[in-house]
Amino acid sequence: MVTTTGDDKELDTLILRLHIETACRTGSALGIRPSDLDVGQHLVKLAGKGGTVHWQPISATLLRMLTAHLDRGAGPDEQLLRYRHGRPITRRRHDHLWLRAGRQLPWVATQQISTHWIRHAALTWVERNFGFAVARAYAAHAHQFAPSGATMTYVRASIFEVAGALTALTNEAHPLAGVSRPHQRQLLLYRFRCGTRPSESPRA
Repeated sequence: MVTTTGDDKELDTLILRLHIETACRTGSALGIRPSDLDVGQHLVKLAGKGGTVHWQPISATLLRMLTAHLDRGAGPDEQLLRYRHGRPITRRRHDHLWLRAGRQLPWVATQQISTHWIRHAALTWVERNFGFAVARAYAAHAHQFAPSGATMTYVRASIFEVAGALTALTNEAHPLAGVSRPHQRQLLLYRFRCGTRPSESPRA
């Protein structure tokens, strides 16, 4: 219903798909700039709470939707999500989206479906199917602690495992999901030493 009603169906469809795939918060979505897209490796850079910044795997479908949205006039370092006339959206677009859904589908209002609910549902699915460490990495939490309170030094998941979870969630292949372990180490070492994104690192 969200994607078939309203005055900007393309925008609402993009917003919904973005939150379902990445489980990002509203603020993270609003902070995405065109320069945050890594087309080569199907990644988007998201800023989160606690000053976290991370590269999140996205499907080819979502990547196409985001790159098509560039036609709305955002500069390389300007907010990507915009209305048709080029004005950047605010949190009110998200609020309006769920209010509209609640009017059309009473159960949406009754169960208080929201962007936060979508995030929780997506992360719960990842945790149940891929474990706590992958869900933690998927959520990009600022503090890496296990349920027991112990540090997650030995249970930290990689971006490749997150890409694998995304592949299962979307049923779309991801370029990082099938990377061999030796190549994974090469990519990660190069990124941390040089501060580059995966697509800027050498290929094996």
